[in-house]
Amino acid sequence: MPFSRFLQPPFLNRWALEPEKTTFAQNGWSNKDMDPVPPHLRTWTTWSYITYWLSDSATIPVWEVGGSMLAIGLSWRQALSCTAVGYIIISMVMLLNGTTGARLRVAFPVLNRSSFGFWFSYFTVVSRIILAMFWFGIQTYGGSQCIYQMIKAIWPSIARVPNHLPLRASITTSGLLCYFLYWLIQFPFMLLSPQKLRWLFVVKSVVVPPTWLAILIWAFVRVPPSNGLFVQHATVTGTQFAFSWLSALNSVLGFYATLSVNIPDFTRYAKNERAQYVQPFIIPIAFIFFTFVGIAVTSAGIQLYGEVIWNPMLLIDKWDNRAAAFFASLSFLLATISSNISANTFSAGNDMTVMFPKYINIRRGQIICSIIGGWAFVPWEILANAQGFLNFMSGYTIFLGPFAGIMVTDVNFHLRILIFIHPDRSLLQFWLVHKGKVDVPAMYDPHGRYRYIGGFNWRAVLAVLVTVGPTFPGLINAINPTIDVGHVTRLFDIAWLYGFVVASTVYYITSVFFPARETFVEKPILGFLEDDAALDNPRAGYS
Repeated sequence: MPFSRFLQPPFLNRWALEPEKTTFAQNGWSNKDMDPVPPHLRTWTTWSYITYWLSDSATIPVWEVGGSMLAIGLSWRQALSCTAVGYIIISMVMLLNGTTGARLRVAFPVLNRSSFGFWFSYFTVVSRIILAMFWFGIQTYGGSQCIYQMIKAIWPSIARVPNHLPLRASITTSGLLCYFLYWLIQFPFMLLSPQKLRWLFVVKSVVVPPTWLAILIWAFVRVPPSNGLFVQHATVTGTQFAFSWLSALNSVLGFYATLSVNIPDFTRYAKNERAQYVQPFIIPIAFIFFTFVGIAVTSAGIQLYGEVIWNPMLLIDKWDNRAAAFFASLSFLLATISSNISANTFSAGNDMTVMFPKYINIRRGQIICSIIGGWAFVPWEILANAQGFLNFMSGYTIFLGPFAGIMVTDVNFHLRILIFIHPDRSLLQFWLVHKGKVDVPAMYDPHGRYRYIGGFNWRAVLAVLVTVGPTFPGLINAINPTIDVGHVTRLFDIAWLYGFVVASTVYYITSVFFPARETFVEKPILGFLEDDAALDNPRAGYS
């Protein structure tokens, strides 16, 4: 059968999603998963967001970030202060962009059309898809190491399984087996709806934190803090310390740079706006604690094994207690599955619905992400042979800082930061460019008010160019250290923070002096009549 036949309408129509009778889907630019979330599907409560962040903070990368700070010469106190500052900043961005999703009930790829323009927004969406698929593969490989440790705890002979793959494969026979098993175990969880997915976070928040606490107790018993953690001092001072600390801060910020942009994918399912107001409180508390566990155990590992072991799987590999190794690896397995779905496949699924709304919903998007990111990207090859590419993808956060800053500045609107003195009042309101007065139906219309000039908001384009330009040489140096770009690498070390602040400032100034008047409306126009009524009567659902 010629390949061209697969591109004919009759074949494609077999894969078309069932049309939904909604205002937004009539013109072909939406589907059920892209539409604003209807009231009966808004099921996430405050407890849902608490368990979500408890779940997402107890992951291998969070452990590694804390431990790696010791490896670059920071003391545990300096590392912990860096972590605290970073997660306090990122939690506020989560709240700002999260409130937008909770108010408008739309996902990130639709929401950012009002900021970037209908067509320029696709640049941010494609960027997010690539990042999600890339990190899905990397985290899946990390999950396969959990499987390996679990099997090794039961059958130690797996360490002696002969390798039948060539050296150039960059993976062993047992490693590929564990990778496939992890991918297979993870796959069914991608089929869960957002309403059911929150229960996975509940289970993880109950199982994983006690395991981490047990490992922390083990570390303190084997190496008392007075002999290990408390006597560990910084090995960098002066200017080198300052830049090391700022670089570590950028790593903390960059770690959740993607989620800070697409947090509306989750907050749009909130029962009301106030359900997600807990984020600035739970995020710093959870991440500081779990980062401390990584720091403390890594510090103990220095005394026990004479080296900095900031990868928990390598630490577990040194344990003689097979039962402890199995259950610890099992908890890390659950942690990796949960975070991989929430941070990568679910976000990629949301983004892909915008690319092909007639054929792809969130579930199909997640499956595509798992196949391309898990197999076509060949993550073990990237980890083994492509350090420059890995540095490039890590440095891609130079774009995400500006993205987050532009979204916060443009849409965050009438944002109520509640200090709970009175349930119906707020002490502080932020009014920025659109002041929350946006037209949700127009976000689905390529010829609507958010078309700007040819589908591009030149203010957002300028803000991205102004911020990415100065940091791009640092990214080149990260990819190829032999290319000397001078002290500009220092700016790259704070790329996210620099991008967020400068892009926000440039976007705000250009929007004030050169306003896009066609995008302004007298009051917000939302997707459901009851939501519009709630805006007129705050006690009905938004206060």
